[in-house]
Amino acid sequence: MPAIDLPLPELRAYRGSSPLPADLAAFWDATISEAQQHPLDARFERVETHLPLIETYDVTFAGYGGDPIKAWLHLPARGRGTGAGEKREPLPAVVHFLGYSGGRGLAHQNTLWAQAGYAMLIMDSRGQGYGGQVGETPDPHPSAGGVSYPGLMTRGLLSRETYYYRRIFTDAVRAIEAVQAHPAVDATRVAVHGVSQGGGLAVAAAGLAAGRVDGVIACLADVNFLADYQRALEVATTGPYPELERYLVRHRDHVDAAFATLPYFDVVNLGRAARVPAYFSVALRDTTCPPSTVYATYNNYGEAVDGASPEPVVKSIEEYAFNNHEGGGEHHVARQLAWLSKLLG
Repeated sequence: MPAIDLPLPELRAYRGSSPLPADLAAFWDATISEAQQHPLDARFERVETHLPLIETYDVTFAGYGGDPIKAWLHLPARGRGTGAGEKREPLPAVVHFLGYSGGRGLAHQNTLWAQAGYAMLIMDSRGQGYGGQVGETPDPHPSAGGVSYPGLMTRGLLSRETYYYRRIFTDAVRAIEAVQAHPAVDATRVAVHGVSQGGGLAVAAAGLAAGRVDGVIACLADVNFLADYQRALEVATTGPYPELERYLVRHRDHVDAAFATLPYFDVVNLGRAARVPAYFSVALRDTTCPPSTVYATYNNYGEAVDGASPEPVVKSIEEYAFNNHEGGGEHHVARQLAWLSKLLG
């Protein structure tokens, strides 16, 4: 399979094509502040998975608009022969965000980070769970913004107020607050993680948490989605980005409105505000999340959005030269486990 994007030296220098809205921070300040007016009301109900080394809780918390968002919380089990009230040191946590169309799944399905000794919160993606793993969280705003192409990329697209990703990005920030609310968690040591859409959500959460929610210490973003939309439409041939193209094929008069909305939800822009170490991955033959869009995210990550000159943010990226959207797969997971372990000492 041939290379599908820019030559590698150009990729490594590519910074993206998305405009940076002057009122980006003000828009998100208002959005997150409004969400935080609703009590978080994080509830944790123990469930049985028959996995004796993992404690699992069914979680509900208030996301965008106070809407109830589901999640799983997995903890390494307490030692055998000790009571439920056993005291232990607070655990660092990993908040895991899901790929496009997937939901949180069944309680036993994904416990990797808990196996590694962390608290692991898996946030359900509102309105998703129709592909991959099952989901349980509805989006009570499905008709916001009028008609859309099947899928979620164009839902509410014509206004930044109604766009679908305004809601799920806000949910992601509140998911950090939800895991911090559990007494077993060290609220000062929370990492955000995801692949594809989940990688985009991790970058968005790291950027949006900066100055708004304390305690985030790391961002692990694999082959991230939701970046440099104009470039993605020029290169991506598979996955969700073409939903935008198919919508605009019929709605020729909506092009300007769509591209006025999208920069507010471009993680190239949102990640610039992040102040925590990051570990990215990119697949150089990825037709779903083209490498140029991932590099645009990476190259802008950790830069100030207000013209200031902050201390450099520690970041690195793994390149998988022959892989499509599967990226580094299990090999990259092993590297992530080592990277986070080293970061936490």
